Amino acid sequence: MAKAQEPEKASFFTRLKQIGMVFSFTAKRDKLFVPLVVIVVLVPLIAVGVAIALGLSWIWAPLGVLLALLGTVIVLNLRSQKAMMAEAEGQPGAAASIIENMRGDWRVSPAIVSTTQFDMVHLVIGRPGVILIGEGNPGRVKGLVAQERRRLVKVIGNAELRDYMVGNEEGQIPLPKLRNLLIRLPRTITAKDVNALDKRLTALSARPQMPRGALPKNMKPPKGQFKAMRGR
Repeated sequence: MAKAQEPEKASFFTRLKQIGMVFSFTAKRDKLFVPLVVIVVLVPLIAVGVAIALGLSWIWAPLGVLLALLGTVIVLNLRSQKAMMAEAEGQPGAAASIIENMRGDWRVSPAIVSTTQFDMVHLVIGRPGVILIGEGNPGRVKGLVAQERRRLVKVIGNAELRDYMVGNEEGQIPLPKLRNLLIRLPRTITAKDVNALDKRLTALSARPQMPRGALPKNMKPPKGQFKAMRGR
């Protein structure tokens, strides 16, 4: 189970490089991004410039720069998220990837069950409880979710168990709205309960299971071995 970890502190130049990459990524995929950045930079600078020309002290000049930077950061944050959502939509495992990058204590196990047709169910543990997120063909995923609900309901105690299907059809959650949906869910368990559930379900997943069907010939004990053991 993927446990939320504290991100390593990046240096100032690493941060700048990351911002530059996000800026370039967004500009290539969002035609409105660059015009919006130009607007949020020019408007405060022009406003402060006009105010200074009308007699306001030059001490207000840094305010225009700060407002321009703040506006750029806000536009970059909003438009980059939209661009990333559009890029991820339709990609197998996109829902799990989005949740893994959310802020907060979200424990994600991608594709705990899946099919060869890229139908999959992700397991999420957080303050709202236990959540199953399905991706793929609704008919096939419905069966996978039902199977996991039966398995989990026996071990999660009183924690809430919810399930959602990601998609654009009626009754499904569009990928861009998944993050907001999870954030708005009521917090029904404590951080301590999240840790306990994480350990319990990790142990459940790690428990070895006997293969179904007859044992392969090379794994069968030699003839008469059981009889010899009974005679000891």
